[in-house]
Amino acid sequence: MRNLSLPLALAAALVAAAPAHAKPADAAAAKQILKDSIAIPTVKGRGKVPELAAYYAGVLKAAGYADADIEITPMGETATLAVTLRGTTDKKPILLLGHMDVVEADPKDWTRDPFLPVEEEGYIFGRGSEDNKFDIAMMVATMAQLKRDGFKPKRSIILLLTGDEETEMATTRALAAKYRNAEFALNGDGGGGLIGEDGKPQYYSLQAGEKTYADFTLEVTNAGGHSSRPSPVNAIVQLADALVKVGAYRFRPQVNELTRIGLPIVADRVGGEIGAALKTFAADPTDTKAIATIRADPEYVGQIGTTCVPTLVKGGHAENALPQRATANINCRIFPGVAVEAVRSELERVIADPAVKVLTDPDASASDASPLRADVMAAVKKAVHARAPGLPIIPSMSAGATDSYHFRMNGVPSYGVAGLFSKASDSFAHGLNERVPVAAIAPALAHWDSLLRELSN
Repeated sequence: MRNLSLPLALAAALVAAAPAHAKPADAAAAKQILKDSIAIPTVKGRGKVPELAAYYAGVLKAAGYADADIEITPMGETATLAVTLRGTTDKKPILLLGHMDVVEADPKDWTRDPFLPVEEEGYIFGRGSEDNKFDIAMMVATMAQLKRDGFKPKRSIILLLTGDEETEMATTRALAAKYRNAEFALNGDGGGGLIGEDGKPQYYSLQAGEKTYADFTLEVTNAGGHSSRPSPVNAIVQLADALVKVGAYRFRPQVNELTRIGLPIVADRVGGEIGAALKTFAADPTDTKAIATIRADPEYVGQIGTTCVPTLVKGGHAENALPQRATANINCRIFPGVAVEAVRSELERVIADPAVKVLTDPDASASDASPLRADVMAAVKKAVHARAPGLPIIPSMSAGATDSYHFRMNGVPSYGVAGLFSKASDSFAHGLNERVPVAAIAPALAHWDSLLRELSN
């Protein structure tokens, strides 16, 4: 049952639990924030994101934030939330990123109601529990605790929560443009710790880059006509020839700072043939045997260059008519630093047929990887090693896209530094019976508290 005794009562519990000296936020109160967050179904089309933004605003106001420190901006059915813990200097601020929206979930498919938070067997179940409400709840609880502690950062800390990361990312683009002068951003929707099935931490992933998501449309148009009078050209056949070429093509292998440092660490953890190939490639990105081994593995092929695959095909208008138009969608995940237009031109060259137009999605734009800043790396190392001494920290590049993507495009270095540690077998983001371990809450609060205290001063 949904329990939104809401900000004032919750804040009272938080204040009662707060110690006289600084320490991470109370785990029980943070867990309640997480449960209350799940209970608000922030799926596209339901108009519930503003309600969740107001809930978080209420929690933070009760902790001492002034109205002037909190800004909720409606954008259609969704909204953004910005909350500022003001610094004592005019240094550029630090941003905290997360998204309030979640993907749809059909209750008929779930074991439990996806929007009724349930705590069972050491887990909290519910849509968005992992993606992205766990780390948002930890950030909100930490921001509240810092305010109650009277913490005075040198740099302002600005919590920015978007409302449509899972869909259009219009709220993301708006915030990224508005806060483009920040020093850097810490994203709770990226990175995190992997725990082995034996319960021991395996490594921590620090996400510092994302491949560009870009869609291209292949289009062929003909005059058409009656199917009983086939012409020498056929739009569907021409498109099929182009798709065969695209499907067989492999883009040039590439490395950057993230893969050069991260792949050898992953290689040591993975071992075997793929581990050897990853280590060889990091040292010599022209090694053909290593390239072939990595390209054959769906888990790692996206780490060594741009990939493009056909995902949708449409053609023709009647069973007894020659097709007047045939189109296909080519979805590309572009290596950081490579321009979208360069990929379009390469596809055009590979297809080598002027009858096949290669059209770019107007929303596609590229961002480069973020530099591995010494201060960020040191702060992450301190936070991670406080809970798992000596744990390998692997700089990583995601094949997908988060809010960080748009902040990087606006010149703000962004880092996925989630506080969640979990097993691979417990990860059901976007899937059925999504869940997070209750035991992850207290360490995640310590993680965020350490990061913010270290990096804001």
